[in-house]
Amino acid sequence: MSRDVRRLLIVHHTASPTLQELFEAVRQGAATDEVEGVEAVARAALRATAVDVFEADGIILGTPANIGYMSGALKHFFDTVYYPCLEETRRLPYALYVHGGNDTTGAVRAVESITAGLGWERVHPPVEVTGAPGKDDLAACWELGATVAATISPV
Repeated sequence: MSRDVRRLLIVHHTASPTLQELFEAVRQGAATDEVEGVEAVARAALRATAVDVFEADGIILGTPANIGYMSGALKHFFDTVYYPCLEETRRLPYALYVHGGNDTTGAVRAVESITAGLGWERVHPPVEVTGAPGKDDLAACWELGATVAATISPV
């Protein structure tokens, strides 16, 4: 891939219609025409690999909050990529969106702990959505996608 185009990796566990709505809003924001030179690539958390991370110039993580923690799928992703990526991906720009029935605190804390260990740099506050997403929640997800894309844009 030419360095004229930067790659934004979206690693997500989309296990419900609600998470699908959030994911679509993030993906649309990441692909906005207002940001040039960025290719958004989505990978399901159970399929994403260290190679995907190595090829990324930025990453967005999406997960449900399950029993006070990130999804098992996103945990599997981190288990798979942590040591191979530990030294190679420091300062990788990242952002996070989380959906929970009534609380997202534990999931956010867990992801932020792991990304801190990896040395990734958060470029947007986590978007935390509980219950059914409203218009403002979807707009926040769009903004998250657009912000990370703009952060890594070569233009």
